[in-house]
Amino acid sequence: MKFKIIPTLVYLCLLPVLLALGLWQLDRSEQKQALLNLQEQAVATEILHLPAVIENDAEALRYRQVDVTGRYDVAHQFLIDNQISGGKAGYFVLTPLILTGDARAVLVNRGWIPLNQDRSVLPDLPVNQAQTTITGRINDFPSVGIKLAGAEIPTASWPSVVQVVDSDVLAKKLGYSLFQFQLELSKELPDGYKREWHTTTIMPPEQHTAYAIQWFALALTLTILFIWYGFKNNNAKSED
Repeated sequence: MKFKIIPTLVYLCLLPVLLALGLWQLDRSEQKQALLNLQEQAVATEILHLPAVIENDAEALRYRQVDVTGRYDVAHQFLIDNQISGGKAGYFVLTPLILTGDARAVLVNRGWIPLNQDRSVLPDLPVNQAQTTITGRINDFPSVGIKLAGAEIPTASWPSVVQVVDSDVLAKKLGYSLFQFQLELSKELPDGYKREWHTTTIMPPEQHTAYAIQWFALALTLTILFIWYGFKNNNAKSED
């Protein structure tokens, strides 16, 4: 059985693409399942103590509940700009909590506050200055849709406004070390604002597996059509 050059080239080009897409979806399914397992583990495990036996790894610790003792650095707070809640624009308030007996601090997300009518007037951010013990959830820093050049550079004055959080940049401005993640303040605790902490919603692994099956089915269908087309051409030539 002989095949024409153009159909053969099309088949040889499309088949690896379809198979690669199927394998990619299977890989995504495994990744999503691992993330779901991590979220379930984080909820089920006991509360960690910061900084005792804790690694500075946001992904490994994401969604873990922790408690920490320290003092808020009231004079040096950050406002993460362009944060939307209930259709309104505002800020997330990040306040450094300097750990007791440790030179480092963790940035505590105390919640969302709306913009003032006059954007140039920044909000007052009162907070208890005494030593305190708080609980919260470890998470990545809030993100924005499009990161513009220089978005990680905070404004000079305090509170300092920043578009995108880079803990190394903020640590340099503060003059002391920061953990590479934020701590979302528990809703029941004082010194916070609007707190609606969410767990990242993801496409379930089963959906990725279903997509993989579709890509593999297309690859099989393409192969069957290619073979059928070859037989059809050969029969046509035989009749001639």
